[in-house]
This record gives sequence, structure tokens and C-alpha cells, in this order.
Amino acid sequence: MGSVTGAVLKTLLLLSTPNWNRVLAGNSYNCDDPLVSTLSQASFSSSSELSSSHGPGFARLNRRDGAGGWSPLVSNKYQWLQIDLGERMEITAVATQGGYGSSNWVTSYLLMFSDSGRNWKQYRQEDSIWGFVGNANADSVVYYRLQPSIKARFLRFIPLEWNPKGRIGMRIEVFGCAYRSEVVDLDGKSCLLYRFDQKSLSPIKDVISLKFKTMQSDGILLHREGQNGDHITLELRRGKLFLLINSGDAKPPSARAPVRLTLGSLLDDQHWHSVLIQRLGTQVNFTVDGHRRRFRAQGEFSSLHLDYEGNVSFSCSQPQSVPVTFLSPRSYLALPGSFGEDEISATFQFRTWNKAGLLLFTELQLVSGGLLLFLNDGKLKLHLYHSGKLPSDITAGVGLNDGQWHSVSLSAKRNYLSVVVDGQVASASPSQGPEQIYSGGIFYFGGCPDSSFGSKCKSPLGGFQGCMRLISIRHEVVDLISLQPGALGNFSDLQIDSCGITDRCLPNYCEHGGECSQSWDTFHCNCANTGYRGATCHNSIYEQSCEAYKHKGNTSGFYYIDADGSGPLEPFLLYCNMTETAWTIIQHNGSDVTRVRNTNPENPYTGFFEYVASMEQLQATINRAEHCEQELTYYCKKSRLVSKEDGAPLSWWVGRTNETQTYWGGSLPDPQKCTCGLEGNCVDSQYYCNCDADRNEWTNDGFLSYKEHLPVTRIVITDTGRPHSEAAYKLGPLLCRGDKLFWNSASFNTEASYLHFPTFHGELSADVSFFFKTTASSGVFLENLGITDFIRIELRSPAVVTFSFDVGNGPFEISVQSPTHFSDNQWHHVRVERNMKEASVRVDQLSPKTQPAPADGHVLLQLNSQLFVGGTATRQRGFLGCIRSLQLNGEALDLEERARVTPGVEPGCRGHCSSYGRLCHHGGMCMEKPSGFSCDCTSSAYAGPFCSDEISAYFGSGSSVIYNFQDNYSLSKNSSSHAASFHGDTRLSRETIKFSFRTTRTPSLLLYLSSFYKEYLSVILAKNGDLQIRYKLNRYQEPDVVNFDFKNMADGQLHHVKINREEAVVFVEIDESMRRQVHLASGTELSAVRSLVLGRIIEHSDVDQETALAGAQGFLGCLSAVQVSHVAPLKAALQPSRPAPITVLGHVTESSCVAQAGTDATSRERTHSFADHSGTRDDREPLMKTIKSDSAVIGGLIAVVIFILLCIAAIAVRIYQQKRLYKRNEAKRSENVDNAEAVLKSELNIQNPVNENQKEYFF
Repeated sequence: MGSVTGAVLKTLLLLSTPNWNRVLAGNSYNCDDPLVSTLSQASFSSSSELSSSHGPGFARLNRRDGAGGWSPLVSNKYQWLQIDLGERMEITAVATQGGYGSSNWVTSYLLMFSDSGRNWKQYRQEDSIWGFVGNANADSVVYYRLQPSIKARFLRFIPLEWNPKGRIGMRIEVFGCAYRSEVVDLDGKSCLLYRFDQKSLSPIKDVISLKFKTMQSDGILLHREGQNGDHITLELRRGKLFLLINSGDAKPPSARAPVRLTLGSLLDDQHWHSVLIQRLGTQVNFTVDGHRRRFRAQGEFSSLHLDYEGNVSFSCSQPQSVPVTFLSPRSYLALPGSFGEDEISATFQFRTWNKAGLLLFTELQLVSGGLLLFLNDGKLKLHLYHSGKLPSDITAGVGLNDGQWHSVSLSAKRNYLSVVVDGQVASASPSQGPEQIYSGGIFYFGGCPDSSFGSKCKSPLGGFQGCMRLISIRHEVVDLISLQPGALGNFSDLQIDSCGITDRCLPNYCEHGGECSQSWDTFHCNCANTGYRGATCHNSIYEQSCEAYKHKGNTSGFYYIDADGSGPLEPFLLYCNMTETAWTIIQHNGSDVTRVRNTNPENPYTGFFEYVASMEQLQATINRAEHCEQELTYYCKKSRLVSKEDGAPLSWWVGRTNETQTYWGGSLPDPQKCTCGLEGNCVDSQYYCNCDADRNEWTNDGFLSYKEHLPVTRIVITDTGRPHSEAAYKLGPLLCRGDKLFWNSASFNTEASYLHFPTFHGELSADVSFFFKTTASSGVFLENLGITDFIRIELRSPAVVTFSFDVGNGPFEISVQSPTHFSDNQWHHVRVERNMKEASVRVDQLSPKTQPAPADGHVLLQLNSQLFVGGTATRQRGFLGCIRSLQLNGEALDLEERARVTPGVEPGCRGHCSSYGRLCHHGGMCMEKPSGFSCDCTSSAYAGPFCSDEISAYFGSGSSVIYNFQDNYSLSKNSSSHAASFHGDTRLSRETIKFSFRTTRTPSLLLYLSSFYKEYLSVILAKNGDLQIRYKLNRYQEPDVVNFDFKNMADGQLHHVKINREEAVVFVEIDESMRRQVHLASGTELSAVRSLVLGRIIEHSDVDQETALAGAQGFLGCLSAVQVSHVAPLKAALQPSRPAPITVLGHVTESSCVAQAGTDATSRERTHSFADHSGTRDDREPLMKTIKSDSAVIGGLIAVVIFILLCIAAIAVRIYQQKRLYKRNEAKRSENVDNAEAVLKSELNIQNPVNENQKEYFF
């Protein structure tokens, strides 16, 4: 084997090859023998004993010797009971009892273990530290199975709580079996060599297993090489294991070789850690202490036989370092020093995760002062102060809260002050050093005692939580073991001969790439830039579909979609087209037309399509959709899809199932058929596809809608190798409509009815979300039970939603209370989450309620019953109402499918407008649908899915939009149209008018409403820019004028006007700020309404002079969202949904009033054909009769003639261009392939147009 680079770890290796099969089998073998009952009295020891008859030797389970168990002299948390099993054993279970026939028992305790009786380690359950629950009386036995088991010689039981009416009392038993293994001791310069036996090599499977313990944080445990240069290196760096794997063609290993896998933390604690490396083919599993990572690697590795070099011992040495753990901010260790010494010196090592805390304080004698050494923001600070002098400060080190051991040495004497951190010296200048030092005699490590002790100790940043070891004062090492009986110093909240530091970021409970950081007590997740939020980055900040975005009121645009919510899939960006339904549009890299030549079955062409999302993300999106489709236009010229000889496919496509598909159209996957074949209209009736006619002209096939095969991932073409043979294709984006899971719902009709589903598995992280609607005052939404654990979500009262749960720490409840009742028959959204850090409940937009998880508590939610939805297992307190879109950890439950076969429950739920009708704006009406709702914008001046898109128009000089309510007064009596309600026998006593405008010209007519009785309403801008509203409700009186002169309204800014009249009372609002109410004198009714004019007045009208002047000028600028009661004239003119009595004259262009009016605004918008918006032919004729002006008639005739001449000229130019294009394409057809789409379109244009029945598509 080649030489091993770097220092070999100074460590002990435990080789457990003989026990390999047993380790793999877990606890399935027999390892449950009682181990304590056969031990001698000398194997028991304790911190103290109440009397000789309460000694530790009487602590055997079910024994009544002595006083019937062990009891210490004093009952406090520093007492312990210890057993020596004589050799290392595998311990699989423990059992406890109280003192026989007494009131002495322990209600909770810690379990510690050790190989040597020193350097104890606490047993951890569920990766969190927690005391075992003990006894409730003196004689019952409480038994615990240890998973994982313990391999140790010594066990120590530490009582935490006991019967308050008695004292500590224990009897114990330990179960397990013998544990045998070979060990080797390495000193940092030695190594074991294994030379490979080539005959025993396995090219498929390889397993490396070992256990190690060390106090060193760095070193190589294993380096292994294959014959081809393959190698594995297992290295410890800063207490973490790094596995480096390189294949034979990789560069030689170096110190900067890339780290492939990292596992473990704090592995330099002098306790055994297990390592397992398994290779099966190229799959590598790397496991450290039960935590596993997977990796794919190349290369082969080998088997072995043994040799060694250097100082290798096959026995275990036990370093005698004694650590102490400062468990809480109240912990401290007070050690005696010497009084009146002229020098203060101390050294120690520490490790912690906390950024701040006191490390050392000592008082100065003769002068009032002290010396503090503390952590602040991960840096070490030495602060010396005394009265009458400026304080001296030194800062050293950085990032010292990284969990690693750091060494500290401080020295203070006359004119000298220094601190050494990890070998780096930081000192104060002599002028800043103290003039004289006299030590105070007591050194406080880690914190200060309570002030009642009379100490002058100061701890400005709180106590230290972490571990210390190798403490020396004045160059004398402190024997920390002597602290235990109280013979040396004083302390509080210490754990002696044990470092209880835990890496709370291993495993990393921060999901979705969240960054984990920690303190001594807990961990924190930084969710920035992950797309998730919450205490563990579990909850996605994005919706799961375009449908969900739509029903939050969002309009068309680009959105991030997280199709599986809190599941493992990442969010991705796509376009949502919000129409009456929500369309999801997913693009790919092959949207251009691609031409294909010179292919044959031996030399096929394959086109690949890469989407903006992964295949898993696409599948999740497709699964949620109601319908998906994808257009693939396939053009062919002498290029067949199917061979005439044997029917074998010559071209095909592949979808997400990675299966070859040969159908080219239709909704069903019918092999080797196209749309024309299904409809029976192919160009050659002998074939099922146009392309199979093999004609020397362009035809096409293609459209698919069977979503289980979508999207198209590649296309293969093989028949373009013959003369004049060619094919081309263009794949459109994947289009998906709706979200069937968003509307999936069930109605619960009786309190005894419920739906049941498989057990919910959310052990470490669980979220539940759903919508509900009810008129009931209470009921259980969801319940899932375990042996003791459970979760329940319920409507506790009409205004309270409660989440109850238990994960082993006792039941908790969190409630959200609403100021209004939830039982209002409207949809309400509930989201519940429970994780390692906290539990939370959120309902609608109310403030969420949270419950922090108990420190070091149980974390696994263990459920085993069925999941009940809408009720409970007892069929009591069931829910009455609807539940919709129920999701658990991002996975939706199909309520409708289960409801179809469940009595008392119906699939679906009606009545969405009561909740979502608010999304229909500007007079839009909410319309119920089986799955959701839609907004009917017929009576609104706005358009779009929520009636929120303004319809605006730029009016050129002299242009008009005229809406005629009735051309002959007598016709109104028999009319049933919307216009009829405005006139005839009806007298208009009220109206609501809304519009916005932008202009710079005065005078201007904004709006004119006329009647057959010469009554009218006009809204104008006067010459000075004042806005005037003129009501003439009596033909014999002068009009009422409402004048707004607070500013010039012709300032080029967008202004909003609202007018609301109730008989003679008019309320006017300008720009949502200026408001005025006036009373009209001319009348209360507008009779027989005739027409509504925007812009220039064409007809002769009997109006006042100001209105006539403005009407002759018309309007130049932008008008938007014009609505007169239920009539929207701009919408009828620009976006007609049905014939309307509307006339458009002059230059009127759909535009946006938000932009500046004029050519810049209109140049980028489309111009509407005037004739197209004049209603039907029959509608237009009576409209033209209303135009009285001869000049207007002549002008109209001239405009029609000019329009016809322009059309003729355009057609002639088009024919000329096509002829030129034909000649140019014929000359350059074979070489112009760069712009494939333009060329192909040109060729299709010059060819005889393909009939619609020749076009085929596939989705």
C-alpha cells in the first residue's frame, strides 16, 4: 500500500469483524440477560449512603436486603449510584424500583456510561438529552429498552427528581450480554497496514466497519488504495469525519482534494464512535453513529491481511483528563487561590456554542478591582479594572464558539497583562498594564454565585454554558475529581467528569437547505433565500399552483410554484395566465422550428427538450392539474411516420414515462394514429396520418392531450434521407389548467360521519392545512392517535380553533381566537405545524399562535391509528360542514374519492361565492362553478378574471364613441334590452357615473348623456381647466352647474371622477380626495334617455353654450373605465362580447391611461376597426339615421371610400410580395436553413394552403 499522507490519528481502533453479522441484525439476537443480580457488593458504589443498610450494594431489583435499596445521605441532584459490570458489555435495557416498603423513590433520572469509570457520557434518546421517567411508587418496576444499545463497563444513575414526601431511593437492574472486540492503540506516529489478497476481492460489494475514540480533533483513521489508483481516505478534521473517494482516473490525492462526504461532530470526546462504509457497485453508504449519507463513486477496493508499523499496542490506554460541564447560566465553579500574591495566572481549555459568557473572575486585593475573562460575540476579552485607574482591555481569538476545544492562558502582574488563545499571544503595552497586582484568593470559573453569598464576582454577559478541562491556577493543576465530595472549592449546576456538549445541528433539522446555527440549549435555522419559512424552514412561502394564486386575487404574471408544498421538491418559476380558469405555462429550450434532413433508421435524428423544472416538479404539477396539453406541430414533406412495408414507426416521441409513443393526435393514446385518422379526413384516406401519404409537398400532424404521457421530452425522426425528403417540428410549452386538489372537498352531514385514511407519518416535522366552512359551533376536523401520542385539530367554539398534541412530553394545546365567528358559512384556511422547535396554528390572516417545544424534550411524534377526518374514533364531536384541500406535509388527500363510498359524507361542496365573491371587483358578479367560481364582468367597465383590468382608450382629435340607448322613443316600450331600462316609460331619478381621464386640452367634453326631451347631463372641462358637471333635468330651466375650480384639471395627470345622483341630491368625488354634495334646482328626473357620447358631439343638440363649445371641440386624451350605471361604453366599443348599439367615429385606440397620452401611448397599442365596433349591419342602419349633420354624412362617405381604396392597395402589395418571396425561396431553398422558422413559414405561405382538416396536433 502507498504511504499514508498526514499524521495518523492518535486513537484507539476497535475492530468488530467477528460481530459483523450480529451488528447488522440489530437487537434481533438474544441480548437480554440480567447483569446486576450476579455482581458482588464491591461492584456497586455511590456518592454517599444514608446508613450502612442503605448502601449501594442493596440496590438490586426486587431485593429486600438491608433497608431495601440505596438512599444517599442527602437528597440532591449531585447524588449518583454506580455499577461496574467487570468488562465492556452491550446493555440493551434498564429497570428501576424505589426502596422496598418505603416512600423513597426516584421519579426521573439520567443514565451515564463509561469505559473506565471516568469521562462519563450521558445516554441520549431521540437525539435529544432527556431524563428517564422513573417510578410512581416504591415497588412497581419501570423498564426501558435502550435503542440504540450501550457498549460500556460502567453505568451511573443520577436522580433528578424524587418523591417530595420521601427521599431518593433506588433498586436497579441492567439487561444485556457480553461484548467482545479487538482493539489497537495508535500514538499518532504508528499505523496498521493491510495488504490485499487479490483472490478474495469482490468487484461488487465492499464493507469497512470500525469504532474509534480519541481526544485529538485531527488525524487520518484509514487510507485504502486499489490497483488502479482508486483510493478511500477517512480523516478526522476538527472533530468531524471526512470521507474522500477518488476513482483511478482522478488526480493524485492531495491536502486540497475535494471533500465528498462529511458526517459526525464532536468526535474527539474520548468516547466510542462507530463508522460503517458500504459499497454496492458504485453506491456508497457512509454511516457515523447511526447518521447516514449516500454517495455514488467509481473504482474498486480490496480485501486484506494484517501488518503494522510503529508503536502499536493491542490494548486501551485511558487518558485522565477530567472535564466539567457548566449546565446552565447559573453554573459556577469557585476554586481557592493564594491571597496577596503579586501575580495572577491561570490556564484552562473550554468548548462551547454560546457567543457570550463569563469564563473567569477573580477579585484584586488592597485596591477595589477585579479581573474578568469572558466571551463576547465569539471573541475572548480580558478586562482588568481597579479604582482610580483606566481599565485595561485585551481582545483575542475569533469564532471561539465553534464547539472545538480552545486553550487559554492568562497572566497579570506589574506592568504586564497578556492572554494566550490557542497559542496566539495578545498583550497590553506596559503603560496599560497594572502598576501593582494583589490576588484576591478566589477564582470563579464559568459564572458567579448568588449575591447572597457576599461575593464581589461580576458577570456582565451572563454565565458560561459549556465544558472546561485542564484547569491550572499559578501553574498547579486542579484535581477536579476532588470537587465531588466537597473537599475542594464550591460549585453549582456542574456535571463533573463529563463534557455534556451536544451538536444540535447534527442531524440538521433545518429543511430545504436552511442553515443551522446553535447555542448550548437550542438550534436556529436561517431560511434566507430558501423559499421556505418557519422555525425549521418547513413551510413554503409560495403557492402550489396558479389556481391558488388566482384565488388570492393575483393576475397574470410570473410566479414561483411549489407543487408539493412543504415536500422535498424545490419551487420553480413559471407563467400563470389568469383567465376564467388559471393556466400554467411551462417553457422549455426547444420552442423554435427545427428542420431535419438526411436521416434514416441507421442515422436517426433526436431532438431533446429541457424544461425550466425537473421531471419530478413537472410530474407534481401535472398531477394537480385538471387538464394538460402540449402542441407539437410536425411538418413533413416525403417524410413518413410509419413504414409502408412492415408498419414499423419511422418517427416517434418520448414523454415523461420514458416510453416510445407513436400516436400523433387526439385525446387518447391510439398507436400510429393522428387527428385526421380519428376524424376520418386525412389527405389520403388509405392512411391514418397526413405525413404517411408521402407527398412532395408540406403537410403536418400533431396535437396531444393525454396528460399521463406529458411533457414531451424528445422526438426521433428517421425518414428524411430520400431526395426532396424533409421534416420540421415545433414544440409548444406545456399548458396545464386548474388545480383539482385545490377544490377537492367533502361535505359532512352528520356528527357521526367521518373519513378515514392511513396513519399520518410526521415524526419530526408535520404540517396540516385545509379550508373549512360550517354553520356549526364546534366539531373535530382531524384526529390521529398513537399509544400516548396524538394530534387533534378542532373547532372548539364558534370563534376558536384549537390544535392539541402530545409527543411524549404531556399534552399541549394552542388556540387561535377570532373577533368574529368561524361558523359563518364562509371558507376559512387553517395551517398547523409541529417540528423540533415549536408548534404553531394559523387561521386566515389572524396572528399565528406558537408553543415552543420543551428544552431537551421528546421530539418524535409516534402515531399508529387511522387518520380520522371530520370526526373521531369515538364518533363523538364530529364536524358538520365542508372540508377542502386537505394536505399533510404537502401531500393532498383525495376527500372526494373516499366520500363517494362513505355514508353520511358527500363529495364536493357548493357555495364558493360567499367567500370569494369579494375578488370580483368594479361591479363584477360572482358566478358559482362546480370547482370554484368565475367573475361575470358583463355589467362592469372592467375586464379580466376579476373585473380589475381597466379598459382605456386614447381619443384623437374629433373622435367620438356613441352609445345609443334607443333611436326611437316609441320602440322602448317593447324593448327588453339593458338600454330599455334607461328610457321609455321609465324616468331616471338616479344614476352612478365613474370614469378617469387624462388630457391637456381645454375646453373638452368628457361625457354627455342626452334625452329625447332635451334634458341632459354633461361633464366638461372649461377653458380655464375647471371641471364642470351640468345637469339640465327640466327643458324649460337653465342647467345646474357644479364647478370645481380648485385646480386646472387639464394638467396631463390622471384624474378620477365619481358622480352619484339620488333625485335632486348629487354627490361628487374627485381623485378620492375632493368631495362635494349639492342640491339641484332644475328637477329630479332625466326622462327618456337617448344616447351617451364620449368625445365630440356629432348630432345637433339644444345645449348651453359652454357644453356646446366643449362638444364641438370633443376630447383629446385618454378616457378609462367609463361606467354609467350598468352601461360601459368603452368596453362595448373596444371589447364587444355581444352586439351593442355602439358607434365609433374617428381615431379611437385602446391604450393605457397610466402612460402619457399621445403617440407614445398609442403606438404600442392596437387600433380598433371602427366598422367592427358599430354593431351588426341591422344595428348600424338606424344609428346612421340619427346623424343629422350633412357634413358628417359626407365625411363618413369619404372615409368609407378611402378605406376601400386602402384595402385594395394592401391586397395588391401582399400579392406582389408573395410572388417575390416565391422566386427568392425557390432559388435559395436548399441553403437557407439558419432561420428555420421564417423559411418554413414562407414555404407554407407560397404552397397551396393546407386545409384545416389536414392540420393535426398533439398535446
